[in-house]
Amino acid sequence: MEIHLKPCAKAEQRQTEEITREAFWNVYVPGCSEHLLLHRLRNSPQFIPELDFVALHEGKVVGCIAYARTGIIRQNGDKLPVITFGPVGVIPTCQHRGIGSRLIVETLQKAAALGHRAVLIYGDPAYYERFGFMTSKHYGITNREGRYPAALLAKGLIPGALADAAGIFDEGDAYSLPPDDLDQFDQTFPQKEKAITETQRQFEEMAGRYL
Repeated sequence: MEIHLKPCAKAEQRQTEEITREAFWNVYVPGCSEHLLLHRLRNSPQFIPELDFVALHEGKVVGCIAYARTGIIRQNGDKLPVITFGPVGVIPTCQHRGIGSRLIVETLQKAAALGHRAVLIYGDPAYYERFGFMTSKHYGITNREGRYPAALLAKGLIPGALADAAGIFDEGDAYSLPPDDLDQFDQTFPQKEKAITETQRQFEEMAGRYL
């Protein structure tokens, strides 16, 4: 499948939100919130425009990825700047063809070239270990509650980037969603049926695991 990656144009932003909604609908929860996350992220000071990318197939947007500035509050009180990405969305008809992997690999390379030191994400370890991510516990990085979620993963973009990174991962406000905002935002999209799925059960099990 021939894929071309390029920076997301402003005129393509709504389309990426539509793709993200289709990609995540009923996957982790009944319905989804990832399309609103993407929308809010682009209006946040944490947003990194240089790492907002889309994947094109035959001239049409079929996938997208976006990044945000985040940080690790280290044990000495200093804040170590890091970044995070997500959501990564691929339209369902084009999934399982390596598009998501290309978006991740090529934008991580771009992030390193821009001088970013490390990336932290919440994701499935079984999937993200192929990109060099390790559990945050390996580096002594906890969530805000001081725990080590199995889904909190980290990757250095330069040698030794996380050697002295023990502390608390601080996502900032970009990924916090008031429930009313999601209801209002969803009204601007075509109506879709919410459902309970097996992938939701698997996600709940993974999200509840700590190391």
